Amino acid sequence: MGTAADNRLARRVNGLLRRTHQNYSAGHERPLGGYLAAMTGFGAYTAAWATAVRLRGCPLPDRPEPWDVVLTSVATFRLSRLLSKASVTSPLRAPFTQYVGPQGPAELHEEAQSQTGKETVGELVTCPFCVSVWVASTLTAGQLLWPRATRTAMGALAALAGADALQMLYSALVDKTTGD
Repeated sequence: MGTAADNRLARRVNGLLRRTHQNYSAGHERPLGGYLAAMTGFGAYTAAWATAVRLRGCPLPDRPEPWDVVLTSVATFRLSRLLSKASVTSPLRAPFTQYVGPQGPAELHEEAQSQTGKETVGELVTCPFCVSVWVASTLTAGQLLWPRATRTAMGALAALAGADALQMLYSALVDKTTGD
């Protein structure tokens, strides 16, 4: 049934992938396979949301409303930082990361564990920019499926972002007036 031909093809593809990885990484360890798995997972995640939106018959807007874009941006920022940096959410990241130290108010600096399979997830869950892609996709789908509930949750996240900014401003003013 072509087993020898299949084996030769598999060896050629494997060799091509190995050479591509070596050429790309330039001597650095880069988990390209993990990144490919993360991209595949994100594709499946967004396809599932798109399928749910389609099956529910939710109409897509002609274009996003400017205030929805602003609200989604602020909510995405706040939820991404909460998930990827906050002390309180560190148990979610702990299986894939290692604690390094504090980083800003109520945030942690963590590094991805270098074990196979954990490195890519560790990089993803400690990167607010990476997490924001998943959060923005989720909030966008939520706006289509459950607009009132999602906008309410996004409003709360936006209020937290505003409160955080005021806390930092207050701290800076106190430091400036007390000379610390």
